[in-house]
Amino acid sequence: MALIDRLESAWYGSARVPWWTHALAGLYGAVVRLRAWHYRRGTARRVRLPVPVIVVGNISVGGTGKTPLTIALAAWLSARGYRPGVVSRGYGGTQREPQLLGADPDPSQVGDEPCLIRAGGVPVAVGRDRSAAARLLLEAGCDVLIADDGLQHYRLARDVEICVIDGVRRFGNGHLLPAGPLREPLARLQRVDLRVCNGGHAEPGEYPMLLRGDELLAVADDRRQALAGLRGQPVHAVAAIGNPQRFFDTLRGQGLEVIEHAFPDHHRFMPGELEFGDHLPVLMTDKDAVKCRRFAQADWWRLPVRADLPAAFYEALGKRLDALRRDTGSPAT
Repeated sequence: MALIDRLESAWYGSARVPWWTHALAGLYGAVVRLRAWHYRRGTARRVRLPVPVIVVGNISVGGTGKTPLTIALAAWLSARGYRPGVVSRGYGGTQREPQLLGADPDPSQVGDEPCLIRAGGVPVAVGRDRSAAARLLLEAGCDVLIADDGLQHYRLARDVEICVIDGVRRFGNGHLLPAGPLREPLARLQRVDLRVCNGGHAEPGEYPMLLRGDELLAVADDRRQALAGLRGQPVHAVAAIGNPQRFFDTLRGQGLEVIEHAFPDHHRFMPGELEFGDHLPVLMTDKDAVKCRRFAQADWWRLPVRADLPAAFYEALGKRLDALRRDTGSPAT
């Protein structure tokens, strides 16, 4: 088992993390606090854009459901008459310069998550310099921006911060990296505008979010079938996401017999890597499917999910956006 796997098992289990991780966590915490202090004080410059910026992120490593929430937000904003765009770092891709994604982007260049978001028809820009990438969206006519996984990217000024929380794993042992899974101290939650709990039990002040999906789509073409149609059957389940177990548990919850194949987050699949020597169907996440479409076989299927949130969440977000319209000089969070 790789070191990161051993550490993750300790973060979310009863095992102790290695002693040396606590010393590194102390150093990491000092750097995080110093960096945040400089941005709050104004000695580190922020880039303020002329449109509202909504940041979606988390304070822990691993998948919490940021991308499905980003897609849901873009759809909600479009329905309200906005022209939303999404800016992303493009993790897993090789692209470094700011780029506005076309209709059929290459996930190996721009990352899997931006490709998944772009597939829904939303303008997406990627780049290491997110403020420069965001300007490409402004030039494309966007009047509100969503920064996917941008909570720790303080250089881009934001008007609304949304933190997504894994409702099952929560914050593990509560320690900072590498002694625990936290990117920032738990106190950071008190400074965000909205907290969303993905699955599990939402605590006071959190809006519950459920990821729903009941139909499988072929990776190679337009065929469809109900997920329930595979109930009681063995399947290969492939996941290269932050928390693969969430996907496996979803399939088991629908009565499927799951053979697990977990890969590192953002893993770049190659032809032949998902051939398991039998004729069982292969099921994967939407995020993984965008990287396998060019060499997909007939019995490979993806499970699209949609983020289901209460009306109260959107009402709270709407009030913040309405306030920004009335006061265009609203300061960054």
